[in-house]
Amino acid sequence: MTTTETVEPYALFRATVVRTSQVTPRLRRITFRGPDLAGMASAGLDQRIKLFFPPPGHDEPVVPEGENWYAEFRAMPDDVRPAIRTYTVRDFRPDALELDVDIVLHGDGHAGSGPGASWAGRAAVGDRVAILAPDARHTPILGYEFKPPADTAWSLVAGDETALPAITAIVESLPSGRQALVFVEVDSLAEVTPMPSAADVVLTWLSRAGAPAVGGGLLRAAIGRTTFPQGRPYAWLAGESSAITDLRRHLVNERDIDKELVYFSGYWLLGSAIE
Repeated sequence: MTTTETVEPYALFRATVVRTSQVTPRLRRITFRGPDLAGMASAGLDQRIKLFFPPPGHDEPVVPEGENWYAEFRAMPDDVRPAIRTYTVRDFRPDALELDVDIVLHGDGHAGSGPGASWAGRAAVGDRVAILAPDARHTPILGYEFKPPADTAWSLVAGDETALPAITAIVESLPSGRQALVFVEVDSLAEVTPMPSAADVVLTWLSRAGAPAVGGGLLRAAIGRTTFPQGRPYAWLAGESSAITDLRRHLVNERDIDKELVYFSGYWLLGSAIE
């Protein structure tokens, strides 16, 4: 009798920090490496993964595995349960068993920051994490959302700095002959980073000039006064939840874009934590 193994879409991988670099004043790149990553897959684009950070006093996160892992995870004592946050794969190099994740540093990256930013602000070579990511044995790869229909004439891509890794990966992937309008809200113009693309991309950077993010305004205003190209659009929006929801409402109700052609995701919420 032949037994077929059931492969879940996601698996848990262990990895170690091998490099860190400051991409911009508020964006830190953490490079992970480990033999476990041989079993990981990524579709690129806005590929989502979850990172588990060890709690204070622990060298590595303890994460349950198996079918009921999340229930077991939530039941762990507070001083043992690792913090968990969702990020975008910035780059995955399976041949080198390396994974890059860009993490936004809030405040000073330490006190007053969330667990992900706090960890990233002090991350050093040798630090260990766990990663929930697509299993390379599973088809298809799940956990990414930038999927414009074949008849898309142009794309609108918009978000704040938390979406910058995904936006950059999306823009870099666009082929020659594709048209895109891209809007990125950042803390200041010091956060501007190169965004090469073979596509015809009009890129607009919107700076808060050091003012705190307040959940809307810049993206909505800039896109509201923009004349859209002709043809069937596809929109991808990500960032602070209330701002992105308002922007989606504008596109559907005021710009007459079919809601099925607008993907939107709240990467974070003012005054709250999103795992």
